[in-house]
Amino acid sequence: MEQLDGFDLKILSELQRDGHLTNNELSERVALSPSQCSRRRTRLEAEGIITGYQAQIDRQRLGLDLMVVISVTLATHNRDNAKRFANLVSALPEVLEAYALTGEMDYHLRVVTPDLAGLSRFVNEVLLPHDSVQHVKTSIVLETLKSFEGLPIPTQMKGAAAMRVAAKPSPA
Repeated sequence: MEQLDGFDLKILSELQRDGHLTNNELSERVALSPSQCSRRRTRLEAEGIITGYQAQIDRQRLGLDLMVVISVTLATHNRDNAKRFANLVSALPEVLEAYALTGEMDYHLRVVTPDLAGLSRFVNEVLLPHDSVQHVKTSIVLETLKSFEGLPIPTQMKGAAAMRVAAKPSPA
């Protein structure tokens, strides 16, 4: 773990909840001066611990009503084919997240489309015709039980997990 103290962890926790916080608001929440908060925030950004800020947008208000998890198996398992697939996925705005996996399927994609017709087009006109893809399996999300709301900051974690994170030695 980076050289982060309790104030850094509190700053990360608060900014993860609300990236719009001014340094004055942040300083009140973490009990530091605004100038200290500003210096620490700038350092956390410069060190790449804070990688950016973004708005959370309601996908359904944009007409993206269908969320789908798509499992993909590659046609061949070699570096060039994996690279072609990675290039395809990175160019598709419908793909929210993509994970390379171990196990039966090679990749899981989290995808949004307006409707079933949009999903059909995405699978049949984009994924399946691509030379890197052998098999596609779709699962429509019926209900979201929990959405990503931020990483667990060690101050928020319970028990042994928090102790393991806090005890990790700093990289040499």
